[in-house]
Amino acid sequence: MGFYDDHSPNRYQSKNRGRSSFFIGLIGGIIGALLVGLIFPGMFGMQKQGHNQANIETNQGSNNNNLTKNLSLDITTDVTKAVEKASKSVVGITNIQSVNFWSTTETQEAGVGSGVIYKKAGDVVYAVTNNHVVEGASQLEVTLADGTKVPATIRGTDVWTDLAVVEMSAEGINDDLISEFGDSEALKIGEPVLAIGNPLGLQFSGSVTQGIISGVNRTVPVDINNDGIPDWQAEVIQTDAAINPGNSGGALVNIAGQVVGINSMKIAQAAVEGIGFSIPINYVVPVIEDLEQFGEVKRPAMGVTLRNVSEIPAYHQQQTLKLPNGMNEGIMIEQVVPNSPADKAGLKELDVIIELDGEKVKDVLELRKYLYNQKKVGDTMKVKYYRAGTEEEVTITLTDETRM
Repeated sequence: MGFYDDHSPNRYQSKNRGRSSFFIGLIGGIIGALLVGLIFPGMFGMQKQGHNQANIETNQGSNNNNLTKNLSLDITTDVTKAVEKASKSVVGITNIQSVNFWSTTETQEAGVGSGVIYKKAGDVVYAVTNNHVVEGASQLEVTLADGTKVPATIRGTDVWTDLAVVEMSAEGINDDLISEFGDSEALKIGEPVLAIGNPLGLQFSGSVTQGIISGVNRTVPVDINNDGIPDWQAEVIQTDAAINPGNSGGALVNIAGQVVGINSMKIAQAAVEGIGFSIPINYVVPVIEDLEQFGEVKRPAMGVTLRNVSEIPAYHQQQTLKLPNGMNEGIMIEQVVPNSPADKAGLKELDVIIELDGEKVKDVLELRKYLYNQKKVGDTMKVKYYRAGTEEEVTITLTDETRM
């Protein structure tokens, strides 16, 4: 008959092992519960900050036959408002030209640019673009912002400012397609602007690029007759908003959605990035008003053909023109148009013009800039010049260059 000794060492070891296992299991369970609570707080009625809305939406979904709700964000900024306001007025302009193949004449697309609808008058709508966009066109096709294509015709062009006006039927064109012009004189360097147009053609129509005003009152030399000598100084706005081929004639827009410039050109060199130019809208308005009314810009003229003295050999400066020693600037008259203002005032060939209304002019570019920007048809102008070494002055009355 055996006896079980409760005080034996084995008994106490067995009890200790049981107690240790119990406490170890209890602690493990608590730790496990805490981990589950941290990972899945909803199981224990806990909510971590930032998850409330998500849980509410999940619960709402489960209460509606497990339907989920898709969230959408309404991102509306000053930029998107400006684009929405201005983009409808920007159109594509396709230049279609006639091409002769042997004995037949065919038409083909010569290029695509941009334009801006700015006026609706009766049954006609006008859009402004660049002269180089429509140059040489036998037909024009305008593509509206919604993709509608309508025929258009050239109302007038001006090579000096690189501006043109095209007209089309007003049928189907609502007033909300008419752009609003801003004030380019109020632009500030650093002000945000948007360029809207059709870079690389209609495939990317209505493209928007964003930048800032990089400079105002810039002047860029323009060689109109491709003889390597600047004929004009274009007055432009500089921007770093991307302007690419096809953007020409499109809109430069301020943050209020107003057109402040007509995009015209960029510097395209491997070492240059982000230098584009736009014609200030305050400069555009009087030009397009003339183009609407007359088909051309009415500019004052003297009735002469001119040449820079700096281009004349030194021998002829001294012996033929008899200019004072050291004088190598001014504008020589090559030819006088009969019955022109210059002819009536007594100016002659080989006279060298040095001042207009008391302001010195050193070359044809400065003379033309003064004449076109400061004077109007019918104005009088004092001309100081050298004739055979003698300084003289006359007053002429300017006339319309198209009348000569």
